[in-house]
Amino acid sequence: PLQTLHLEPAQWFGKVGDSMPLKAMAEWADGQRTDVTWLTRFTSSAPAVASVSVGGFARIEGSGEAALQASFLTGVAVTRAMVPFSGPAQKMNFSSKNPSHPIDSAIQKHLRELNIPVSELVEDAVWVRRIHLDLCGRLPEPERVRAFLADKNPDKHALLVDELLATDSFNDIWTLFLSELLQNRQERDHDVRGLRGVRSLHAWLRGEVAANTGWNALARRILLASGTVGEDPAVGYWTMGIWENKPVESEMPGMISQAFLGTRIGCAQCHNHPTEKFTQEDYLRQAAYLSRLKIDRKSPRQGETALIPIADEKMQTGISHPRLGTFLQPRPLDRSVSGLELAEAGSDPRVGLVHWITDPKNPYFAKAMANRVWRHLMGRGLVEPVDDLRATNPPSNPEVLDLLENRFRNSGYNFRDLIRFIATTDAYRRSSSTLPGNKTDDRNLSHFVPRRLPAEVLLDALCQATGVSENFPGHPVGTRATQLPDPAVASRFLSTFGRSERVTACACEKTGDVTLPQILFLINSDTLVEKINNPKGLLRQLEKRLPQAVERADSLHWLCLSRPMDAATTREIERALAEPGALADEVLGDLVWSLLNSREFSFQH
Repeated sequence: PLQTLHLEPAQWFGKVGDSMPLKAMAEWADGQRTDVTWLTRFTSSAPAVASVSVGGFARIEGSGEAALQASFLTGVAVTRAMVPFSGPAQKMNFSSKNPSHPIDSAIQKHLRELNIPVSELVEDAVWVRRIHLDLCGRLPEPERVRAFLADKNPDKHALLVDELLATDSFNDIWTLFLSELLQNRQERDHDVRGLRGVRSLHAWLRGEVAANTGWNALARRILLASGTVGEDPAVGYWTMGIWENKPVESEMPGMISQAFLGTRIGCAQCHNHPTEKFTQEDYLRQAAYLSRLKIDRKSPRQGETALIPIADEKMQTGISHPRLGTFLQPRPLDRSVSGLELAEAGSDPRVGLVHWITDPKNPYFAKAMANRVWRHLMGRGLVEPVDDLRATNPPSNPEVLDLLENRFRNSGYNFRDLIRFIATTDAYRRSSSTLPGNKTDDRNLSHFVPRRLPAEVLLDALCQATGVSENFPGHPVGTRATQLPDPAVASRFLSTFGRSERVTACACEKTGDVTLPQILFLINSDTLVEKINNPKGLLRQLEKRLPQAVERADSLHWLCLSRPMDAATTREIERALAEPGALADEVLGDLVWSLLNSREFSFQH
C-alpha cells in the first residue's frame, strides 16, 4: 500500500512568467519510490497566482501565494508557490529590525519574502479597548484607559494581559468559546437532557476554565465520560450529539474529529473522496473505538439519560463495513497502529482513541486548538476554515502555526499561556489602517483586520454604554449575554447579530457579517432608544456627576470608544447646545445613539 506521496519541489519562489514541472513520487510500504506524476491529479488553490496543468506543469501567473496540490490514491501532497509583489522593495515599519517575539520574527520574514509592507502599531488607547473586548468581552472603564496611557512602564502591555486573564469576565468569555466548540445546547430531536443539562455542562466548563485546566485533560474527561448527566456533566456532550435511535458510532466520529482534531471526516462516513486523505475505512475504524457504548435514553419522568460502556467480554470490539461486510477493528486516523494496541485489555476502547488524540505526537490536537485561539484574537485562523486542517489546505504562515502548536503543547495545553503568547505580539498590536501595499492583504498579518464584535459581546457593550442591563427570560437581572449557558434563550438582538446555534463545531456558525437587518435594528430599535433614555441609565448618572454637558459628552466618548472627544465633535456639540430651545438631554441622547451606531463602536479595530 501507499505510505506517502511526495511532491517536488516542496516550495517554489518565482516571478510572473516562470514555469516548472512538478514531480510526484509515491513511497510504498516496502520502501520503494515510484514516479507517479503521470497518474497524479493536480490542482491549484489560487490559479490567478499559479496554475498547473493535467501533467503537472506549473506556471506563475501573478503575485501572491498558491498551494499546488497533488493527489494519488490515498496520498496528498502540496507545493507552496510564493511570488513577491512587484515594485520596489517596500518599507517595513517593524518596531524592531530584530523582534524578540518569535511570532513577529516569522511574520517579518514572510512579509519580506512577499514584499508586503506592514502597518504601524496602533495607539495604546485602541489596544486597551481591543484586549478588553477579546479577553473579557467588556469595554474598558475610562479610568482604566487613562491610567494605562499615563503608565510609563515598558511592560505595561504584558501586565495588563496577565491582569485580564485573571478576571471572572475572562472565565465567562472562554466558557462561551468552549460551549460553542462543544455544541452545548438542548438536544436536537428530543428533550431528555433539557436546560438543566445545558446549565450543568456550562457550570462544569466554567469551573475548569477558572482552574486553568489544560485542554488535554478537558478532552480526556469529555471523551471518556460515562453515566448520567447528573453524575457527570460531560456526558451531555455525547447525549446531545447523537440522534435519537441512532448508535453512538454512527455520528460521534465526525463530531469528535471536527472539535478535537480540527478535521472534517463526515463525508468519509459514506464514501471515499478522490482528493482527500481519509477514506471510508479510516472513518469506520475510528468509529470502532465507540462500538461498545450505548445511550440509554429516558424521558424526564423516567430518570436521566445515561451513556453506558458495554462490559460484555464476549463482544468483539469493532464495526462491520456497510458495503463490504468486513469486520474492522479500531485504528486511529493516522493509521499509526492497528487493532486495540492503544487500549488496555478489557477496558473501554475509547481509552485507546483518547490516548491517541491527546498524545503529544498527535499531528492535529494541539494545532487545531492553537489555530482556533489565534482566530479568536486575530479574526482569522492561520488555516481557514479552522475545522479543516489538511494537507490541501495549508496555513497562511506555517512557521507561525508551528510556533503556536509547540508553545501550546509544551505549556501543558494551557489556554492562558497561549493567549498571552499571542496577545503580547506586535502582530496583535498592529493598526487596522492600511498602506497602499497591504490594502488587499487579509491573510499575511501585515495589518490588523477589523471585525464586527460577536453578538454577545456587542449586546453587553450596548448595555454597558447605556448603563441598562438586558433582561433574559429565566435568568437573574444583570446576567450578561456572554454568561448565558443556553443559545436558545429568547433574544431578538442575539439572533439578528448571528449568535451560534451550536448545531456543529464549525466556527462558521457564528458569523461576523454585517447585514441590512442588523443595521436597521440599531437604527430603528425601540430597545436601544429605551436604554438610552432610561431614567436609571448612564445619561442620568452622568448628569449627577458632571454638570457641564460637554464634559458628559467627553465622558461618553471615553466609555464607548476609549478615547476623548475630538475637536470637531466638540464644536458640533457646543453648536447643538447653543441652538434656541436646545435641551442637553436630547443632544446627548442623540450623541449616544450616533456613537452606538458607529463602526468604531461595533467593530474590533
